[in-house]
Amino acid sequence: MSLTGTPFFLTALLLLIVAVVLPLGVWGRISGPPAVRVLARLLMLLFAQATAITVVFVLVNNANNLYDNWGDLLGTDNHVQAAKDLGPDGMGGQKLKNEPKQIQQFRPADDPRVGPGVKMTDLTGRISGVSGEVYVWLPPQYDDPAYQHKKFPVVEVLPGYPGSAKAWFGALHVGEQLRPLMQRGEIKPFILVAPRTTILTGADTGCANIPGKVNADSWLSVDVRQMVIDNFRAGDKAHSWSLAGYSAGAHCAAKLALAHPDRYRAAVAMSGYNDPKLEPDSLAGKDPKLRAANNPLNILKAANAAGHPPRTALFVSGAAGDGYQAGIGLKQLAKRPTTVTVQLIPMNAGGHTTAVWRTQVPEIFRWLGKEVRA
Repeated sequence: MSLTGTPFFLTALLLLIVAVVLPLGVWGRISGPPAVRVLARLLMLLFAQATAITVVFVLVNNANNLYDNWGDLLGTDNHVQAAKDLGPDGMGGQKLKNEPKQIQQFRPADDPRVGPGVKMTDLTGRISGVSGEVYVWLPPQYDDPAYQHKKFPVVEVLPGYPGSAKAWFGALHVGEQLRPLMQRGEIKPFILVAPRTTILTGADTGCANIPGKVNADSWLSVDVRQMVIDNFRAGDKAHSWSLAGYSAGAHCAAKLALAHPDRYRAAVAMSGYNDPKLEPDSLAGKDPKLRAANNPLNILKAANAAGHPPRTALFVSGAAGDGYQAGIGLKQLAKRPTTVTVQLIPMNAGGHTTAVWRTQVPEIFRWLGKEVRA
């Protein structure tokens, strides 16, 4: 049973009702020795506490899309088939132009809370060795005959850690917010892609390639990207692609865009950070070399020193101490054609929560519409 589905919530609620009603009905009727009566009543109290905690967990999980299933919660799922050393470009010497198209079978999303129009598929990455679900939302113009020969720009949307791939559709209501704005022509139509980012048990990959452990960078920036190009009318050039993330996903979005200007033109980072070590469970943050290599500040410094500032546009938002300083650091290093826009979120806006990021959705997509094209 899914952790985020209505059946699990109703089951937990029913058990809570039973846990409350049961003691009221049998508390004084329990017979037997005193020790047996005490034990029975203690078990009823523990059952009531456990069901109450479960209901609270389900409510929080449903609101924030933290864990999709029992495998994510318990860390029993394995999404890594191989983790070879793929080299600096994350390709392992392979050329996508030499690979046949990877045509996928899509089905309606398995959670009605993501809203209408969201499709999903199970992808096995040919380059990364990672497998996982990928959700795709098509703009209202996609099936319009007037757009039948048009390609669309794409935004990969990334959640925090822990986080479900469908968090942007569930907790942030991105499809519900954008559909009417796109229909009215207020926002450019985008294809939205939400890939799995929780790949390893009890660890945040930092969207990094770590030989022997995981190739999360290549999963997101190569395999998922190419699959979308193979299956939809999506632009295949860097100027058609961008990323958006919050919290740990913000770190990933900025890092991937700066590291791969040949794949992405822009990125939005909401309440993120530059130093991977700021996420305690980050694998990249635990190794000094990986920590340095996956810090967006260092990536930008290295590109500037080589005389090749990336043609990348960043939009960074956050409160003081929660993403804002990270954006200022990047802005201070930016040299044309790199651009960095930084927005300060008031401290009283709501904190480090999906409620804050949800309100930013229309604004960040208006900004993306100016930076990318099909």
